[in-house]
Amino acid sequence: MKILVVLASLAVAVPLAGQVAPPSYVPHRVYDTKAKKFVDFEVMTARLAALDVVFVGEEHDDPATHRMELALLEGIARRRDSAVVLSLEMFERDAQPLLDHYLDGVIAESLFQSKSRPWPRYGTDYRPLVELARAKRWPVIAANAPRRLASLVNRGGLGALDTLDESTRRLGAAQTRCPADDDYAESFRIIMKGMPTHGDTAAGPEAAARAIDRMYQAQCFKDETMGESIAKAWAPGRLIVHYTGSFHSDFKRGTVERARDRLGGMRSAVISMIPAASLDTLPAKPERKRADYLVYVLKPTPTPPPP
Repeated sequence: MKILVVLASLAVAVPLAGQVAPPSYVPHRVYDTKAKKFVDFEVMTARLAALDVVFVGEEHDDPATHRMELALLEGIARRRDSAVVLSLEMFERDAQPLLDHYLDGVIAESLFQSKSRPWPRYGTDYRPLVELARAKRWPVIAANAPRRLASLVNRGGLGALDTLDESTRRLGAAQTRCPADDDYAESFRIIMKGMPTHGDTAAGPEAAARAIDRMYQAQCFKDETMGESIAKAWAPGRLIVHYTGSFHSDFKRGTVERARDRLGGMRSAVISMIPAASLDTLPAKPERKRADYLVYVLKPTPTPPPP
């Protein structure tokens, strides 16, 4: 089978002062897991533009991935100029008023960034998405639960949410389903047990297991909150494009499942952005259940330090 390698052209947003603009092209390959073949990037974006919800899962620390994510949103914008909503895990619900005021031109960007607790590297990683939405006058949804609420669950389990006053409690999902025996829970435990800070501790393996269970409940709480945020923002004729960490969307679990529970028969697709050291030596059998489209993005070559 002949494989076509396509380069995406990006209109990257103007960098902030002191930042160096990234290259304009991102080498990549797109694998359609339903058709079981590589497809053109523009073919994928044309299909995505006709849906109700698109979930884009990322590895947060890959700069080429973030440029590719902007290309994806631009590709959708070329085909669907209105009725698009950008949804971001990277902003928490209590930052929504600030986000709205910035998009409406009520407050300056400096005030918005100083008060909304944006993620590290917001200027390079997520600002281009927000600025594109702002230019298009698209709504942007601060979809995630506040960190302080997730930390509360992490320390005391889901029951700790019952100690909150009503206005604070509304910043998270009204209901959280967190089955402890499904594939999602098992995958989470495997990842956590593999991390040196989450294995057996001085308190013993049982205490470590309980700590991981509470962390999983916090994960469920975030998934439910983002799923609820997406469902509340959607309306017939709208397309919501949600950006999140890939564990929240891979295998159509996590946030994807929670949004589908609320929206029923929504037309959706899951994209998984996968950094790759080489585009010529990709897996012979891609993880076809991981997402509807696997977007392999070439990792940038490290720049050697000056002599």
